[in-house]
Amino acid sequence: MPDVYPLEPVADTKPVSAGIGLTTGTLLIVANMIGVGVFTTTGFMVGVLESPIAVLLSWFLGGIAALCGALSYAELGSALPRNGGEYQFLSRIYHPAVGFVSGFASLIVGFAAPLAMFSMVFGTYLNKLLPAVPPLSAGLTLIALLAVMHTLHVGTGSRLHNLFTLGKVGLIVLFIVTGMFYGDLSLLTASDRPVIDALRSPMFGVELLYVSFAYSGWNTAAYMAGEFRRPARDIPWAVLAGTASVMLLYLGLNVVFLVSAPLSALANQEDVARIAAISLFGDRAGSFIGFTIMLGLVSTASSNIMAGPRVFEAMGFDYPILRSLTKRWTGGGPVVAIALQTGLAAVMMLTASFSALIEYVSVTLALFAAATVLGVIVFRLREPNLARPYRTWGYPVTPCIFLMIEFWMIEVAVQKTPVIAAVSAGTVVLGLILFAAVQPRNRA
Repeated sequence: MPDVYPLEPVADTKPVSAGIGLTTGTLLIVANMIGVGVFTTTGFMVGVLESPIAVLLSWFLGGIAALCGALSYAELGSALPRNGGEYQFLSRIYHPAVGFVSGFASLIVGFAAPLAMFSMVFGTYLNKLLPAVPPLSAGLTLIALLAVMHTLHVGTGSRLHNLFTLGKVGLIVLFIVTGMFYGDLSLLTASDRPVIDALRSPMFGVELLYVSFAYSGWNTAAYMAGEFRRPARDIPWAVLAGTASVMLLYLGLNVVFLVSAPLSALANQEDVARIAAISLFGDRAGSFIGFTIMLGLVSTASSNIMAGPRVFEAMGFDYPILRSLTKRWTGGGPVVAIALQTGLAAVMMLTASFSALIEYVSVTLALFAAATVLGVIVFRLREPNLARPYRTWGYPVTPCIFLMIEFWMIEVAVQKTPVIAAVSAGTVVLGLILFAAVQPRNRA
């Protein structure tokens, strides 16, 4: 078992032409966060909470949690600018075994499972526009093409990724602006259920768990910290700008959903975005919103394939038995790591359901995110003299806010579905078994 290793922050000495910059880093976060959750979750929230204001408060609270988490991750990412995210943070702060388990969980829960979900939904929406295209085949083709693109050339993958992300954001902004103009703002207060009653309901915490999944991805930059040109400067700003932008977009989208039609028309509807678009602009708008979601899912899947394999690559540098995960082509991404993640996602698409994946992903990711944010406090106490180019704004209040929200959501989820807690615990145990099976080495 390796000792806890020292790792000094890397100076910003990379040539300007190498790696990714602030713009790509920000768009990477935006793309990874805006997936399918924001376009599907609100209908079910309306059915459960029966209060537009309570729905908006849940999205606001989820955004605050994401922003507090992002502020904390930015400190760790700028001080320890190396690929790997939670894997390298938790290995350094607690113990290499903790980091290894988080890396193993990232492979299955953090990246392969979401990639499978995004691709499944992409195929579904493409099939609605082009009925002759089988949904499963479309989803599998999407991840295969993206995997090849990011394997062959990092620069080309980044540019295409930025293009898709900017297009997605532009269409969402257009939808928000026009939707608020044509929508009925009085519908925001059209509810028979008092807001305080909805907030006190145990189901508010359950719905917040799904909101948390929709916000997941705010920590994407940390997974690729080693590939930023100027990590000390760019990581904090990319994390903050990306997360804050998505929070504003999510709140804007949900306002438009809620002012588009009465609650009865939105309640328990999975395709609430399409219903809102048709209600506001007519039948043809349904195809427009479907195209917007498809475009968004392409960039989300792309950012997933960019970030995830960097975690497994970092593990390959530390454990000789996993060394094959570090193989790259010149100018390209980690070949074996990308293939591994893509292959697992394809298997999940063929064997698992969307609803089963989402609860498992949300709870397990919350556990490791909470451990990482808690690590900001632990790390400051243990290594106060470590150079920190960026320090968390509002410390220690912001990390504590994040921890309180995350632990509350985990508690509610475990009480509602104990089997999810058992599966998450099983993931941790399996990760520890695999850690014992590999032969690690100390890092210089």
